[in-house]
Amino acid sequence: MRAPELTGDIWLNTGGERIRLAELRGRIVLLDFWTSGCINCLHVLDELRPLEEEFADVLVTIGVHSPKFLHEGEAAAIEAAVRRYEVHHPVLNDPDLVTWQQYAVKAWPTLVVVDPEGYVVHVAAGEGHAGALRRVLSELVETHEAKGTLRRGGSPYVPAEEHVGDLRFPGKAVLTPSETLLVADTGNHSIAELAPDTTTVLRRFGSGVRGGADGTAQEASFAEPSGLAVLPREIAERVGYDVLVADTAGHRLRGLDLDSGTVRTVAGTGEQWRDGPVDGDGTALDLTSPWDLTWWEPAAGVVVAMAGNHTLGLFDPLTGRMSRFAGTTVEGLRDGVVTEAFFAQTSGLAATADRLWLADAETSALRWIEPEGDTFTVRTAIGVDLFSFGHADGPAAEALLQHPLGVAALPDGSVAVADTYNGAIRRYEPATEEVSTLAADFAEPSGLLVRGTDVLVVESAAHRLRPLPSGSVDTISGEAHAVRRPPTVLAPGELEFTVVFVPPPGEKLDDRYGPSTRLEVSASPPELLAEGAGVGTDLTRTLRLAEGHGEGVLQVVAQAASCDSDAEHPVCRVTRQDWGVPVRLEAQGEQKLHLVMAGPAGE
Repeated sequence: MRAPELTGDIWLNTGGERIRLAELRGRIVLLDFWTSGCINCLHVLDELRPLEEEFADVLVTIGVHSPKFLHEGEAAAIEAAVRRYEVHHPVLNDPDLVTWQQYAVKAWPTLVVVDPEGYVVHVAAGEGHAGALRRVLSELVETHEAKGTLRRGGSPYVPAEEHVGDLRFPGKAVLTPSETLLVADTGNHSIAELAPDTTTVLRRFGSGVRGGADGTAQEASFAEPSGLAVLPREIAERVGYDVLVADTAGHRLRGLDLDSGTVRTVAGTGEQWRDGPVDGDGTALDLTSPWDLTWWEPAAGVVVAMAGNHTLGLFDPLTGRMSRFAGTTVEGLRDGVVTEAFFAQTSGLAATADRLWLADAETSALRWIEPEGDTFTVRTAIGVDLFSFGHADGPAAEALLQHPLGVAALPDGSVAVADTYNGAIRRYEPATEEVSTLAADFAEPSGLLVRGTDVLVVESAAHRLRPLPSGSVDTISGEAHAVRRPPTVLAPGELEFTVVFVPPPGEKLDDRYGPSTRLEVSASPPELLAEGAGVGTDLTRTLRLAEGHGEGVLQVVAQAASCDSDAEHPVCRVTRQDWGVPVRLEAQGEQKLHLVMAGPAGE
């Protein structure tokens, strides 16, 4: 089909100029439908960087920012996100999802390839498509160069002015044994040590160049580090490092020795986990976007918020072993035994003697884990589902957050939440189950640090640490909001459900060791699915939607393995995508639902 024109409110990285697809005839255009709070979208930004460099003279990448949350659609928020994540291509902000709907997009992230003649030729949802895209792009270059329809050179990208300062989009902070502050200086790819005044930089760990090198404080490098955890003294003395760092975009855990300043990798290969083992020697395992971590005595180790696949890991510094502690990789909100619970991009952790508090960003939830018999149980204090959010105080069952990234246990037994997209610090009182607002007007607060009776807020988009004002508690009765992506209207009863995956040119499904595909389907509420829930190897399945439900969410996890077709030593890869599909049931609704993971347009 002919590619629809791009519609939105503002363009970034273009010097203020609007881009029209007609002006790009002769170039290959790659549209990246993303939103700044989606971890899978951030993975795709990293996957695209080598392709943008390799095909720089023929490819124009355009990010179509399609916000899930209200805050993400604000001009200041998307401008900050483009700088925070070093997006070096034009970006269109599409706050009303107009372009999203014109291209029939159903998931974040989705990639659409437009050929030099202006036709959509390839669509891929999810992450892990870099190899496939390389083949598609190479084939398009060959075809259109032969036809004389390929135009090389020129780029509409205009770099934005960069923030200059000691901190750049800091993520989290911790107090060291010597009362200094360690700050994950995320945007500067380093760890900054600050004096107690919270502004004076004493020293820095990491060169500031994005990377994964170990070595001295000057030689080492990080990639968007976020979480920090100071190990108990007796553990630190035995393992030879004091602080564990969640090196988020590097998919590693790093050990930091405060005395010598040296940095070493203690878990993670640097490759992003897509499938395979999750239990074993930490240095031999792939991780996926560890966002925060904390020592928790009941678990006898460091719990790691593995935001990239919606699970929690457990790392034992003494043995170096890594294991899965909680979650199934399905994105959602489901309580219960940790091994069966659903999480959604957990991004903040705080430990007490008997509870592990966590901020679950994509469900806008505050949750906790506690020991129960010989296992652990997950419970939710605030939060509804993947698509409900807002700023409302009062009874916890009615309270709402918006994409929180940080949490802290306060000395009085209450819990503070960095309610990031509301720009507020919220308070939850476990004894009364009441929620209030401690302070507002923060610029994307992402972490909290308790220092004595004071609380310091890591104000990420303001590039600073800021004290939480004392003595003010407000009750805000804000409106409830829901994600504005339109629901898919389906009919109750039998539903023909298919996930489409077509290997790219030069590849075939990898069935050397059994089935090459996997499909897991569940629903929220669970009763929405009368039949068809569970895990299987076929990407086509008959579901039965129960009568009596007005709306809900179909939760789908699909993956496919493919390999080079003719190579003697083929390169193989796993493609994976999670969908949370909001649905509304109506008698006249559709009886078929097809989701495209990868394939030519029209599949």
